[in-house]
Parts: sequence; structure tokens; C-alpha cells
Amino acid sequence: MTIETITLLVVGAMLLLMLAGVPLAWITMAIAVTCTLAWLGPMGLPLVASRVYGFVSEYVFVAVPLFVLMACILERSGVAKDLYDAMRLLAGRLPGGVAVQTTLVAIVMAAMTGIIGGEVVLLGLIALPQMLRLGYDRKLAIGVICAGGSLGTMIPPSVVLLVYGLTAGVSIGDLFLAAVLPGLLLGSLYVGYVMLRCWLNPALGPPAPAEELAVPLAEKLRLLRGLILPILIIVWVLGSIYGGIASVTESAGVGCVGALLSAALRRELSLDMLKGALVQTMTTVGVIIWLTLGANAFIGIYNIMGGTGYLRGMIAGLPLPPLGIVLVMMAILLVLGCIIDWIGICLLTMPIFVPVIKALGYDPVWFGVLFCMNMQVSYLTPPFGPAAFYLKGVAPPDVSLQEIFASVWPFIGLQVVGLSIVLLFPEIALWLPSLGG
Repeated sequence: MTIETITLLVVGAMLLLMLAGVPLAWITMAIAVTCTLAWLGPMGLPLVASRVYGFVSEYVFVAVPLFVLMACILERSGVAKDLYDAMRLLAGRLPGGVAVQTTLVAIVMAAMTGIIGGEVVLLGLIALPQMLRLGYDRKLAIGVICAGGSLGTMIPPSVVLLVYGLTAGVSIGDLFLAAVLPGLLLGSLYVGYVMLRCWLNPALGPPAPAEELAVPLAEKLRLLRGLILPILIIVWVLGSIYGGIASVTESAGVGCVGALLSAALRRELSLDMLKGALVQTMTTVGVIIWLTLGANAFIGIYNIMGGTGYLRGMIAGLPLPPLGIVLVMMAILLVLGCIIDWIGICLLTMPIFVPVIKALGYDPVWFGVLFCMNMQVSYLTPPFGPAAFYLKGVAPPDVSLQEIFASVWPFIGLQVVGLSIVLLFPEIALWLPSLGG
């Protein structure tokens, strides 16, 4: 049986099983074991196991559960609410001020946590009722929360960047630096879009009542204290990496300590809070590890069969200029993002795409930023769109899933614009890493 036939059978089996609702981790592991038995026999199974063990035993992989734990502690400690109240003073008088402030909060939260589930939920709980109360356009309010919450995939410390770096063999520190400006670019596009629409049509985002903005000086100082802990945590984590004080893994531990200290200072640290944070961390990391096991097992045997080399050659051999090949890869990632979780996409495609990118002379750090921007789109696009499901879980009952998906299309367009800008101007992503080099 030729590798072309095997590839068609594997793709067909994956699509059929996904349509049947089988979890991706089970699909990839089942196909990996089946292909191993068919190609190598029972003696080949230890090769699959060694491939899986080699990936999950990487020291830097320890940063994943630690960053997730840091996010879970911060989510439960009330830091986000104080941050939101403080931002009200900075953005309250702008057109669409509450929506602008929600985006600014999302940027800071992304730099604190690196995961989006908690961001979307917190913004849905705190910001959505506020915007609806003030008479904001529902679609604008919903879109801001979903798009702003998805910034956690881009702004470091991002778990998406961590997994890409592990899969592609790229410096995670360089990836973190490279993602800063593109992440801020996306945030700026969201803010600009909101302000422009609310300037053209003030009814879309009425200003907050004057009595809410005219707070006494003592109250302003109290609210501004809410910015101190988030900024300290960001400086603590990212400063320890870029200052050469700690590795990425060690900085994740530093972040956990900072989150615990912030919870203690706020008198929110308790056994129940820690237990909830640990359970949520284990659940999240368990999903990541199971997907990692299945995808790595599958890629390992598929590589032995010659499949990854075949796909690389097929993509690199397309009658297109190098930039055209990159655009084909982006299109593939966009389509996969509608039906597969980002972890599975990364683990299944990057072993094929990254060698092609290197052969074309492009920087894999830049491509990693493009991948993360692409995965931001996947967080909003139906039918998978996890950000929509996160928001639906905490939104008022009259906010339907269909309304959420209808609300995010302008922001998907902004994400594609941001992706195109970084695609055409790689120096946006590569400038900060070049300073460090």
C-alpha cells in the first residue's frame, strides 16, 4: 500500500470519527496503534511509547501546568474585578468607553494568565452586564468580550506559544518576545474599531453616567490600587524571563508564587480556593496531555511510514512562490480551526509545516506568531469556537449561541487583517527578538 493511499485512509478515518463525536485524543491514539500494528507489528509499540515519553518529559513542559495554575489562582482571587474598576477611570470618557476598557482589561489579563477560558468567563460575568445595563449594542458588547478574551492565545505568557515552541523546537523566550507587538496590534485594532463605530453612532456605546465617573480623589486612589497587583505579576513573570533571572519554566513557578501572594494580600487565599484552582488546573492540563499523547504517537508512526516526508514534499512542491505556500498553510490552519482544538492542530501540523518553513528560508519564530494569530480566529469561528461556548455559559439566558456567533464576525475580520499585516511585515514580530539576540 502506497503512502498516498495510507494518507487518504488516515484522513478519512479521522474525519469520520470526528463527525461521530469521538474525542481527538482517542482518534489519534487509536489510529497510531492501528498503523503501528499494521506496519511494524506488536514489536513496534515500544517505539510509539518512547516517542510520547520523550515529548512529555521535556523540562520546559512543566511550565504548562504552572502557568495554568497561576491563571486559576488569579481567576479566583478577585484581581480581575479590581483591575476592571481601575480601568473605568482610564477609559470611561472615550467613545464606547466601557467596551474600550474591557479590551484593555483583556490585554492585561492575557499578560497575567496566558489562557483564554477564564478570561472570557470573567469578562462575561463582569463586563457584559455592565455594557447591557448602559444600553450598549448587544452584538458589539458580545464581540468585544469574545475577541478580547481570545488575546490570551497571543500575549505572553501564552500556553499556545509554549506548546508550539515545544513542538517546533523553537526558543520559547524568543516566541514570547515576538508575540508582544502582534498581540498589542490586535488589541489596538479592537479598540480602534470600537471607538470608530461608537464615534460614528454614539447610540452603540453610550457613555457611563457622569456620577459614575465623578468619583472622589480618595476613591480614585483606591481604585487605581487595583492596577498594582496585575502590573507587579506581569513584571515579575516576564521580567524574570527577559532579565535573564529565570528560565521560562522557572518563571512559571515565580508566577505561581506571585499569584499566591496576591491572593494572600487580598485575603482571598483559602484551602477551598486552592482546591478549586488545583482541580481546574488538573482538568485543563489533563486535556492537553491526553491530546499530546495521541498526536505524538500518531506523528511518530506516520513519520516512520514516510507520511510526514511525503506531505512536506507535497506542500513544498506546490507550483507557488514561497509566500503562496505560506498562504496555503494559513488556509489549512483556518479550516482545521473550525473543527479541531488548537492543541491537536499544533501537534499534527507543525512537524510537517515547520521544516517546510525553514526550507523556504522563513523564521519559525515568525511562523509561530502567525500560527497563534490563526488560532485566535479558531477561538471565534463556528462550529467549534470555544470562546462562544465559554461566554454562553455565563451570559444572560436571552443571549443565544447563534447571537454570539453572529456578533463575532467583525472581530474575525479584524483578526484576519492583523494576521495579514504580520504576514506581510515579519519585522513586526521579529524586531523584539532581534534586540535580544
